[in-house]
This record gives sequence, C-alpha cells and structure tokens, in this order.
Amino acid sequence: MPTLSEPRRHAGGQRRQAVLDDVVRVLVEHGYQQTRFRDVAEVSGVAISTLQTYFGSREDMLVEALRTATDGETSAMRHEVAQVADPWDRLLLLVDRGLETPAPVWRMLMEFWTAAAHDEELREHSVSLQQRYREPFETVLREGVDSGAFRTAHDAEALADLIVACLDGLLYPRVLAHPRPVPAALRTVLLDQLQHALGVER
Repeated sequence: MPTLSEPRRHAGGQRRQAVLDDVVRVLVEHGYQQTRFRDVAEVSGVAISTLQTYFGSREDMLVEALRTATDGETSAMRHEVAQVADPWDRLLLLVDRGLETPAPVWRMLMEFWTAAAHDEELREHSVSLQQRYREPFETVLREGVDSGAFRTAHDAEALADLIVACLDGLLYPRVLAHPRPVPAALRTVLLDQLQHALGVER
C-alpha cells in the first residue's frame, strides 16, 4: 500500500494538473485538516470519485498539490536567476521574491507546516519542500564565492540558512496581518548584513 513518501500517479492529464491548483485554493481557505475531497469537488467541478482516481487518498492529494506549488515557485526562481549574470543581483532577486511572497502562499505553507508538526510523514515532506526552496539561495552563494564575487569567511550553507530563516520568519506576521515587520525596512537591514558578510561593496 503506497505511503505519503510514495505518492500515487494516476491518469488525468491537464485536467488533473488544474485540479491541483484548486486543491491549493481550497487548502488556503479551509485549512489543511479541513480540506476534503468534497470541498475540492465543489470548487473544481470534478466528481469525488474522479478525484479519488486521480490521487488515491486525501493526504496524497494535499501533499502533491503542495509539492507542485513549491516546485513551480522554485522553477520560477531558477529561471529568473538564470537571466542575471551578476551574483549579487541574482541574490537580490531571490531575496526580493521571498519578501514579496503573497499572503495566500504563506497561508498554504502555514497550514502544511502546522499539520506536519503532528505527523511524521508530513514532516518528512516538509523537509523536502524546504530543501527545494532553499537550494537556489545556496547555489547562488556558492557560485558567488567560487567566482570571487563574494569574499566571506562564512559557509554558504550557513548564509543560506540565515536568509531562508529570515524570509520564513515573515510567515505568521503576513498571514495574521501584523503591522510589523515592514518588508522594506527588513530588506534594508538584511541586505546590509549580507553585503558585510559577503564582502560586497555597492
């Protein structure tokens, strides 16, 4: 019997892919624990029996939707970064994308991470999702160090951890509409610290 770490694959083509977007929208509105096949069926217009054929279980459906959404974001990050030659400008692009993450995306991640705190299989998937999001930051930092554009005594992995931890820290304030932190002010401080840590003069 497949587990969450062995997601099912069923037919469905483009319609199935469109349903994954509907799953994310329902998850954002209802929360992870409250999202059911019937909720997705109402939004997508796809019968519950068809959803079960597409995904197998409710958990497989939710995890695949989260993975697909995260992979789409990381693919977009890599594509945009590939268009920029200067390592510092590439890092700026990644930081700005993180700071400008829409509140619904944060809500989606909040719901998933909250559920993962109480489920070991979901926690394993959350680790994988976080690694895929983090990878472009570490790649840019390593390439900047290797090219000599960044001069730092710090490990690229630790610097990537710092950036991602800072961006992840926006999750609950953004979802809960807290007045702080102010993204523009946070950006100034974060970039100042990165310039100092990376030996970048601008």
